[in-house]
Amino acid sequence: MSQFVVIRRTAVLTLALLLSCAQLALAQIQPGEDQRLAAVEVAESLRYGHYADTALDDTWSRLAFERYLDILDGQRSFLLESDVEEFRHLEERIDDMLFEGDLATVYQLYQRYHDRAESRFEWLLDALDEGLEFTYETDKRLDLDRREAPWPNSEAELDELWSKRLKNDALTLDISGQDEEEIENNLRQRYEGQLTRLRQTNGEDVFGLFMAAVTSSIDPHTEYLSPRQGESFDIQMRLSLEGIGAMLQSDGEYVKVTSLVPGGPADRAGVLEPADRIVGVGQDDEEETVNVVGMRLDEVVDLIRGPKGTVVRLDVVPAEAVDMTRSHEVKITRDTVNLEDQAAKGEIIEVERDEGVQRIGVITIPTFYVDFDAWQSGAEEFRSTTRDVAREVERLKQEGIDGIMLDLRNNGGGALQEANSLLGLFIDRGPTVQVRDARGRISLYGDTETGTIYDGPLAVLVNRLSASASEIFAGAIQDYGRGLVLGSATFGKGTVQTLNDLSHGQIKLTRAKFYRISGESTQNRGVEPDILFPDMVDPERIGESSLDNALEWDTVQAVQYRHYGEPWEYLETLRSRHRERADSHPNFVYLKERVDLARRLREEHTSVSLDREQRQKEVESRDAEQLALENRRRKALGLEPLDELIDARGEEEETEDEPVERVQMVEAAAILADYAELTERRLAGRY
Repeated sequence: MSQFVVIRRTAVLTLALLLSCAQLALAQIQPGEDQRLAAVEVAESLRYGHYADTALDDTWSRLAFERYLDILDGQRSFLLESDVEEFRHLEERIDDMLFEGDLATVYQLYQRYHDRAESRFEWLLDALDEGLEFTYETDKRLDLDRREAPWPNSEAELDELWSKRLKNDALTLDISGQDEEEIENNLRQRYEGQLTRLRQTNGEDVFGLFMAAVTSSIDPHTEYLSPRQGESFDIQMRLSLEGIGAMLQSDGEYVKVTSLVPGGPADRAGVLEPADRIVGVGQDDEEETVNVVGMRLDEVVDLIRGPKGTVVRLDVVPAEAVDMTRSHEVKITRDTVNLEDQAAKGEIIEVERDEGVQRIGVITIPTFYVDFDAWQSGAEEFRSTTRDVAREVERLKQEGIDGIMLDLRNNGGGALQEANSLLGLFIDRGPTVQVRDARGRISLYGDTETGTIYDGPLAVLVNRLSASASEIFAGAIQDYGRGLVLGSATFGKGTVQTLNDLSHGQIKLTRAKFYRISGESTQNRGVEPDILFPDMVDPERIGESSLDNALEWDTVQAVQYRHYGEPWEYLETLRSRHRERADSHPNFVYLKERVDLARRLREEHTSVSLDREQRQKEVESRDAEQLALENRRRKALGLEPLDELIDARGEEEETEDEPVERVQMVEAAAILADYAELTERRLAGRY
């Protein structure tokens, strides 16, 4: 037995009394009066204030119970079937317990999970003490997703599962190039960190987990915020928080990037993309990188935040990677997001045609913003999306253009009033959106000012990360027939939340729903473009439809509105011309093939081999397919081939006149040029 193991076991014996006292204290955690009262208030808010007609009955209770189990042990790796059955009576009791503020049994279920998890992490550390067998020759495989797996029947079954997990963790580090000592140290740090965080759980944490199950069983945007979380939320709303400008969410054991703040540090650096997973966080002035696999989301966020000007190192597994061994390190300098970084900016794209060059003005709108303080104080001059776009439109008109395209890709929304007023630049008064509240009352919002500043050919470019106000604007342009909507289906965020104070904490509650003037909701389905482009963002991993318990798409009665044009009459011709260009453009061919390849690999990659040679073959085979796809694109563009797949990120902007993502903008400009030509022919009687 090694000296290290002897020292560790001696230390464990020496601290036995302290640990047993800590465990006893944890076992005695009970909900306080604050939590009991807050539970009742949450129940009342959900029953009487939520947009959906929420019946907190036995049917809902069963759903909330399963959701609580998913939050505690979503991969079914700690609790036994007998544990779950022992608490099965909660299935039809959670609704009653909420209204009564009786949370004792809910805490007891958490305690059972806690005890199982604590013993499992100790089991892993004991296995490390005994020494890892650094040989990887086996026909065994590890399932990557156990959400639908049956609960384990015995400790022996759990031992088998965790033996595979330990082997996989070690093999993953081995393939990444770490030696035996590094592997053991990294795994020890990971498991000890998870055990320490588990032992630091308090009554407020348990209440938060249960409230997450309660609220997310109704819809993904309704959320209980503890006093600490509420304070953090307020800071984010004031945009005074310094960080990297990325929205994150939990994805099993990992933290996933869901979107980037336009103009933020991560966006400017170009080293992160939606659906990337962060597995490690380090500070530039420290050598150590903290493994964050299995860490709580708020703790990962705390590690990433920091003073302006400092550097954070992130160990990232790219979105397209199907194996967690394919990580790489990126560095981002923390900063604040300035309004100037999010301002609308215009440019001109020249489209070559036989009859001459057509000039398409493109205005990129990263977000719908307004300087609320200046606006509310009555200032004559203040920054806003509408004002900045209006200036860009006038400038582009003076430079001579044949059409204008508004680029709303990656625009996550913002001020609803700006979506209304922006539409007013292109239509002569009219409604923009219908909002239905929890009582079924519908309010109509829109542009009330007479006149427009631009009446010519118009297009809106969107993608999966265009959400909320972006969807409202794009949907209105489409409904009015004012222009074309191009790109990929939008996010589908068609709900409105309000933040209400509770006696203890706050509740973010879905209170209303957006509907287009045609009566269709933007919820869940988003806005379907007139001409679809392949999207590098996987809709099965990002978007409203990918979220559990998202509210459904539905309709209300349409309002009266006029048509400004009939672009649908030209769609057959426009789509035919688009396909002809797209089928021969290397970047468009690449985008389509990449989407198809990613879907196929995800469907095939449901488990990993624990045999090193076989695992290496599988990894190399997938990498080879992705690298071959990238190099076919590069060959067609006359670029040098890459030796490694990891080199593809960020390198293209330095070597290409037209990076992959820009091809969508250029092709959208070509479609708008076609549309301008066809409408001009119609007016001249030649179409």
